[in-house]
Amino acid sequence: MFIMISCWQKTNVHDSVVDRLADTYQDAAISISITTITDVLALYLGFSSPFGSVQSFCLYAGTAILFCYIYNILFLGAFLALNGQRETSNRHWFTCVKIPVDCPPGKSRRYAICCVGGAYDHDTGTEEEQPISGFFGKYYGPFLTQKWTKASIVVLYAGYLAVSVYGCVEMKEGIDLRNLASDDSYISKYYDKSMDFSHYGPIIMVAVNESLAYWEEDQHKNLNSCITDFYKLKYVDKNFFLSWLDSFQSFAKDLDINSENTFIGNLLHFLEKRPMTSQDINFDADNKIRSSRFFLQTLNISTTKEQKDMLISLRETAKKCHIKLVVYHPSFIYLDQYTVIVHNTTQTIVVATVLMLAISLLLIPNPLCSLWVAFSIGSVIVGVAGFMGLWDVSLDSISMINLIICIGFSVNFSAHVSYAFVSSSKADSNEKAVDALAHLGFPIVQGAVSTLLGVVALSFSDSYIFRTFFKLIFLVITFGLVHAVAFLPVFLTFVGMCRNG
Repeated sequence: MFIMISCWQKTNVHDSVVDRLADTYQDAAISISITTITDVLALYLGFSSPFGSVQSFCLYAGTAILFCYIYNILFLGAFLALNGQRETSNRHWFTCVKIPVDCPPGKSRRYAICCVGGAYDHDTGTEEEQPISGFFGKYYGPFLTQKWTKASIVVLYAGYLAVSVYGCVEMKEGIDLRNLASDDSYISKYYDKSMDFSHYGPIIMVAVNESLAYWEEDQHKNLNSCITDFYKLKYVDKNFFLSWLDSFQSFAKDLDINSENTFIGNLLHFLEKRPMTSQDINFDADNKIRSSRFFLQTLNISTTKEQKDMLISLRETAKKCHIKLVVYHPSFIYLDQYTVIVHNTTQTIVVATVLMLAISLLLIPNPLCSLWVAFSIGSVIVGVAGFMGLWDVSLDSISMINLIICIGFSVNFSAHVSYAFVSSSKADSNEKAVDALAHLGFPIVQGAVSTLLGVVALSFSDSYIFRTFFKLIFLVITFGLVHAVAFLPVFLTFVGMCRNG
């Protein structure tokens, strides 16, 4: 939106509305089309994630951006055309009442303000330039292209990259379950108190997922062999095993339970005395045991790596057993992401970045500058991931959403600047960089600031999820903006061959 308006303001007010709108779309359409296509593709690609929350967010956000693009191309353009007709007729900006071309002499400044129909710069023929908009072309651009400034930017970027890489190495995986609730929630207090018993991990259910002849000696040995394999794991307490079968055998040690009928008959009598145990056995209509469960106590699980290792080792042990076993605990729904989050995030980011590069090569008329766009994407992603680790944000399904957004937003800034640089008619690379900043510096800052203002309220939330969303959006927008108005313009001046065509 800001880029469309900026391009409209730079058109000649004496031209027809049709020509002004054509010039606006010529300057802005390709640029915003690149960013929209890359944003939408990056988010729709995130729909391939195995996490339902990521899928829902990416589907919603991608569709929302697509509709925003349609609204800008159609409706904003239509309103610009209507505004152009108003200016041509010299009608008031608010009431649309036709007013004199020139303010009558002797009138106050307040009256003059009310006599504004289509104010423009009579020297350039374009709408009057805003002071901050001219700042990028008159002051900031020339300052940025000085040799000593370029050297300082290169040193600053090297420091940024070093800190980012360090942060990536220090980044943690997984989500603390207390972070799923608000800070003042009872659940958060419960998890804080549970750290007093951190020696003990979750009690894991081991389900026998088939109809087993428990009264047969061979089947009993097979089951005991599988239980012994669980005991060999370093995360399992060898002194704890909660088993309805062991309790029943102790109860029936003087009874005959070597046949199906006697086993089931005595088991039903046993369950009458211990009704809670009946929840561990699933009978069918004919009183045959369809499935049952046992419980293991885990130990010494405090870090994300230990939780992941515990989950994998339990599942692998269950898989090796000749009996169909399933291991489960309610926390597994969260621990599952530890096994795939790094691989899935890396795969999504790499594929999305390659797609972004392909789109840039198609729409930006210079392959080398397209590579600089891809470089900016990678640089912003590394920066966000690194500072994410330093800002106490772990890699989980929540931060994964924001890393996918990061791909699209990093393209937004770099593609605009790169396309403006390539499209500039200036001959010298420094002049091209200044021209690109003069045209798009202010609208890019407007877009960044408005986005940050839209999410700043989340920083005061008592929910970890909302705070994390703010942190990563803040990092994405800040680093994307710095790349667009500082790093990328300087790096593009090092490549004098970035010319249109």
